[in-house]
Amino acid sequence: MDKHKLIECHERIKPFIHNTPVLHSRLIDGIASSTIFFKCENFQRMGAFKMRGAANAIMQLSEGQKQNGVVTHSSGNFAQALSLAAQSLGVTAYIVMPSNAPQVKKDAVKEYGGRIFECEPTLLARKTATKKIQQEKGATFLHPSNDDAVIIGQGTACKELLELHPNLDYVFAPVGGGGLIAGTALAANYFGNNCKVIGGEPFEADDAYRSLLSGTIETNTTTNTIADGLKTQLGDRNFPIIQEYVERIVRVSEEEIISSMRIIWERLKIVCEPSCAVALAAVLKEKEVFRSKKIGVIISGGNVDLGKLPF
Repeated sequence: MDKHKLIECHERIKPFIHNTPVLHSRLIDGIASSTIFFKCENFQRMGAFKMRGAANAIMQLSEGQKQNGVVTHSSGNFAQALSLAAQSLGVTAYIVMPSNAPQVKKDAVKEYGGRIFECEPTLLARKTATKKIQQEKGATFLHPSNDDAVIIGQGTACKELLELHPNLDYVFAPVGGGGLIAGTALAANYFGNNCKVIGGEPFEADDAYRSLLSGTIETNTTTNTIADGLKTQLGDRNFPIIQEYVERIVRVSEEEIISSMRIIWERLKIVCEPSCAVALAAVLKEKEVFRSKKIGVIISGGNVDLGKLPF
């Protein structure tokens, strides 16, 4: 995946995405002892960065594939992203969602024209249901994070950030399935000026942290974290990119995630979901290390259940 592919991807998806705003708060700079620029993907269409990868992945399909539709399994943001991207491009989206997915996310998928198939909340059930739809409908499976076209699409958020602030020392992104941080790391490598990428991950779902240490993809036995978007694991497409281009991963506690989420709500005056507060929490956790640095933080999404806020 070279620099030109990322540039081509960005041009391709521009009609279907927003170039989201970058916010700055002197108060947060004071708390962090550094200068932080927040790339606000909570203002992206459907409320999260995943619109970028979904649009790019669908646009890379053949006409025949588009006619048969696309299918994915997702508990939330990619389900919404694929539904809206497919609707924008005149393609049918079949979405396998676990029965315990937040109602607000199921409602959004329906609003964006996605056809929901519910299953038991296990990875096996999700994969089985997805395979069945592939066989019956001829739909093309698009993975939420372990797909080259998706990874490159997600990288365009960091590309836009670096176009505004080309001399960032670091970019922080949350780590779930690995699509965002892999794309971010590629963009920082191609468009940054010696810009390093660091991931933020909950202690309660630290498979990526352990994967980097062991050199093989690890899994989580429990995922008891408020960061519901980060409960997925890395894949064979994004893990090698993360190994090569991500500096390291900082783990944060549930209390640190909630505290950072509150700071973003209070100081930036924006809605963000717990998963994206993990990136700011990682900066604050080691603020002495990053003192006086110029830092970009990807605010990955704002699809939060307002009835279940942690503060």
